[in-house]
Amino acid sequence: MYRPDGSRLIALGLLVLAPVAVFAAMVAVDRTFGAPGRGMGYVVRLKLPPASGEIGLPQVRGPLDASRPLVVIDAGHGGHDPGAGSGPVREKALTLALALALRDELLRRGGVRVALTREDDRFLVLSERAGIARRLNADLFLSLHADSAPADTASGATLYTLSERGSNDSAARLAEAENRADTVNGVPLERQSGAVNAILVDLSQRDTAARSTAFAELVLREGAGRVPFRARPIQSAAFVVLKSADLPSVLVESGYISNPADAARMSSAEGRQALAESLARAIRVYFARQAAPDPAVAETPAATASEPAAP
Repeated sequence: MYRPDGSRLIALGLLVLAPVAVFAAMVAVDRTFGAPGRGMGYVVRLKLPPASGEIGLPQVRGPLDASRPLVVIDAGHGGHDPGAGSGPVREKALTLALALALRDELLRRGGVRVALTREDDRFLVLSERAGIARRLNADLFLSLHADSAPADTASGATLYTLSERGSNDSAARLAEAENRADTVNGVPLERQSGAVNAILVDLSQRDTAARSTAFAELVLREGAGRVPFRARPIQSAAFVVLKSADLPSVLVESGYISNPADAARMSSAEGRQALAESLARAIRVYFARQAAPDPAVAETPAATASEPAAP
């Protein structure tokens, strides 16, 4: 029987251990000198939503009467997802400030219950945002955002309703960008389950689509002269955050962070209040119209001027 001598055994051992030693050395060097910081400090750790289960529901504020209409206000982006803007003005901060202003305005006027998907700088996946509205049996869902464009000439607010095909190329691109909020470095955080797919808004359900458009038209009417809108203020696109809500839903792009005048308006207390008051008036008229036995009642000048209390 052939028996290798000691030198051959040593050579074979080195041949096996050499790749392991090289790999260990590479890891050590990477941990010590890896850019952009030394050691493991450059690793970014993100707190992601749990793999299963539902998040807790937010507090519902306003009248204790559960028969009063409920509005769920969604401040777009948050947490590790700042949204649009690369300077001191970031979308996630603007949307939260606007959501709080709208909540306070609705509560001040009374008659409407209000819940926010987030009241601080936290991240929520898109299905969770609309899922909150659905689980609370909300009557209206508003998702607040701020846009950005390559040129600083684009300005004004835009109101979006759901459509499987964007009303134009820019609307489709915006929806694609907003829908990427559910990714980290391009990796999807979750796949839509069969339960979510089962409740996707069917555009053949004309009633829901019509009510969403009717509300958007009310916002445009109530904001005239106070909120600058784009030349085509009402558009449609395939926003995931609207698809997951089987109730009247509108996404509000309050302006362009890339436009200095828009950014200043959205950052100011006066600009936020103007939009909050316009949205609040539209919400109250919308609910009054829904409750009126004769829709013409909510259309009279007196009813609009007096801002009838919601049912």
